[in-house]
Amino acid sequence: MSASVLSILSIEAPEAISLALERLQEGLPIGFPTDTVYGIGALALNASAVEQLYVLKERPRQMALPVLLADMTDLYQVVRDMPPVAADLARRFWPGALTLVVPAAHHLPPVLLAGGETVAVRIPDHPWLRQLIRRLGQPLAATSANRHGARDATTSDEVAAQFGNRLSLILDGGVAPGGVPSTVVRCIGPHPQVLRPGGVVLGESLARSGC
Repeated sequence: MSASVLSILSIEAPEAISLALERLQEGLPIGFPTDTVYGIGALALNASAVEQLYVLKERPRQMALPVLLADMTDLYQVVRDMPPVAADLARRFWPGALTLVVPAAHHLPPVLLAGGETVAVRIPDHPWLRQLIRRLGQPLAATSANRHGARDATTSDEVAAQFGNRLSLILDGGVAPGGVPSTVVRCIGPHPQVLRPGGVVLGESLARSGC
């Protein structure tokens, strides 16, 4: 984690995706825009890369890290099974600001799951980020680009202010359009539970899902 930030590079730059892929494949975390707030991320299947996210964010080790996917067809990479309510919510709100906590695939690194058996998964409504994940060919462990307990970052400059040269690369996509984190819903058991209100309001949607 000694690498300095090469630049705050626009996502419109021709080399943006290739440079982001290079850093991620080296096991380094990067900063990037999403449809909600800015995030920091690393290879979800690389335990040492995931470990760096905990260190960067100063995140408690009992808090599992979310995972971002490009498409619904990628679910098999991280999910053991999708409860019916989760599948219904995914169809309605993905891509979008909704994170679903579901049973995790057995091959995921324990550090990603904080020793648990569930994974928080989302498909962001951000075409550039989804293209990056498709090109990466594996899920992206990601969390909001702020130190634990600090304010969410909505611009690349705010990411740089919090992490500086502790990140290998920051991608600039302008002001994050959502401005607030995703809604998180735990879809384990007969009744889903909203763990964190956010970009999607779900009261009536949960009722329509038969819960």
